[in-house]
Amino acid sequence: MRAMVVDRLEGLAALAAGELPAPVPGGDEVLIDVHRAGVAFPDLLMTRGLYQRRPELPFAPGMEAAGVVVSAPDGSGVAAGDRVAALCWHGGYAEQVACPAVNVFPMPPGMSFDVAAAVTLNYLTAVFALEHRGALRAGETVLAHGASGGLGTACVQVAAADGARVIAVVAEADRRGGPAREAGAHDVADAEGFKDAARELTGGRGVDVVVDPVGGDRFTDSLRSLAPEGRVLVLGFTAGDIPQVKVNRLLLGNLGVLGVATGEYAAHHPEAPANWWRRVAELFTAGLVNPPLAQVLPLERAADALRLVEQRRVAGKVVLAVRD
Repeated sequence: MRAMVVDRLEGLAALAAGELPAPVPGGDEVLIDVHRAGVAFPDLLMTRGLYQRRPELPFAPGMEAAGVVVSAPDGSGVAAGDRVAALCWHGGYAEQVACPAVNVFPMPPGMSFDVAAAVTLNYLTAVFALEHRGALRAGETVLAHGASGGLGTACVQVAAADGARVIAVVAEADRRGGPAREAGAHDVADAEGFKDAARELTGGRGVDVVVDPVGGDRFTDSLRSLAPEGRVLVLGFTAGDIPQVKVNRLLLGNLGVLGVATGEYAAHHPEAPANWWRRVAELFTAGLVNPPLAQVLPLERAADALRLVEQRRVAGKVVLAVRD
């Protein structure tokens, strides 16, 4: 079958159009004809062997897929012909993928394949991060880093849907009126000086929750942006550097730093992704979440798509078109 193939762990230089054997689903797997595949930062890490999950070479990246069920085991909740989204961890950049049934979700009415591929990983992560790990409450204030990207806009939308006030942090001033505001951010701050902006916008109190997929040198100021009993949600390190925590800061402010590893949690709680998906579908049906799509590119341009993500030049989510 047609696929984007990684045959050596050398990053995007090793990602090329090619052929892989069609997957043979196991007894607990759903076989899917892929129509769209989401492009996510972990896909980039996987091409370099830097992600927690390391499939055997050669493989197709792609954690998110949306398409039509070819076959499914009895009791899986889906059947041949159903339109589904899937959290497949790898293999989405191909014409077919086999995913564990627990990670295959029926698409709600009105959801397109583009949207289904765009919401799967980011919005499940946003729900897990904010509602489960962060215990977000209505009326709290959330500061979201990377708020113009796919994961950032997901966190903005979910936080706003949960009744929070959202301050979006963006890297470029020319995005002030872009995806972050369209996603529901109440205020936007430049990455340079976000701490002072957060304090000013909250009347000196600080924010209750910081969502941080960036890491690097922003982390200390994220802690300084918190109100008493605030918490930082660590979602990743797109800046490359892993920050260190001086725990006396946590003690003095009764602060929390919480890791958010969606895949690791799901590995120990396999029922969790379906619960998160039900929440996402509920919010989508209510018109409260809808991912801003930056671009829909053909499958063969997967390396270009990942390069946009790597260079943080994406406002919204990039999706690959695998078939019509």
